[in-house]
Amino acid sequence: MNIFYLVVAGVILFFSIIKQINQYERGVVFTLGKFTGTRMPGWRPIVPIVQKLYKVDIRTKTVDVPNQEAITRDNIPVQINAVVYYKIKDAPKSIIEVEDFRYAVSQLAQTSMRNSVGERTLDELLQKRGEIAQNIKSGLDIKTDPWGIDVEMLELKDVIIPDNLKRTISKEAEAEREKRAVIIKAQGDKEAAHNLAEAAKTLNTMPGAMHLRTLQAINDLSSDQSNTTIWMLPVDILDAAKGVAQMLNKK
Repeated sequence: MNIFYLVVAGVILFFSIIKQINQYERGVVFTLGKFTGTRMPGWRPIVPIVQKLYKVDIRTKTVDVPNQEAITRDNIPVQINAVVYYKIKDAPKSIIEVEDFRYAVSQLAQTSMRNSVGERTLDELLQKRGEIAQNIKSGLDIKTDPWGIDVEMLELKDVIIPDNLKRTISKEAEAEREKRAVIIKAQGDKEAAHNLAEAAKTLNTMPGAMHLRTLQAINDLSSDQSNTTIWMLPVDILDAAKGVAQMLNKK
């Protein structure tokens, strides 16, 4: 019986001393309240009462930043939300330098987002979301370095603007499209007029060319049986024939 009790006591003592640290964790050890080292994954001995072990998960973590109300540089109220990806790169600092690094990262991300939005106009916020997200991420990374945290990525999920402003932006976009359409049409008319002027100049320099063009136009009209051509003025057929003959002789 004494041996049995000794074995049971030994097993209890063994499991009270040995602590398991998983592959994705790091163990931060304090001896009599003082930091004395970091334990790597595996079974590690810890002296009860004298030492205390804090396990730190070093896997990538996600923080969902809720909607933040902010005012852009051009005084437009917007709401913006984001998601932050970060991981612990220095386990002791994440325990020693900050009380709750999860809460700290979340609050810092919220304030950084509001400050960044206040420095941008609404157009910049809508058109340069990737650049703004990168700037916020860089600022967060610098501020969290003393906590042993590495901010890997930040993505802006949505930018919410008031409904009346959405209608205004839609009207502005429609007006801009109509403007481009008018400009394109005007450029086409200009090019067409230029080509017609060049064609008229060419026809005037060649004898009989104008009559030949007239006959060609009549032929194009007569090819469709649904068209009816009515002559309001007499056409000098003889002059047209002479012009055609001169052109053929030149060839």
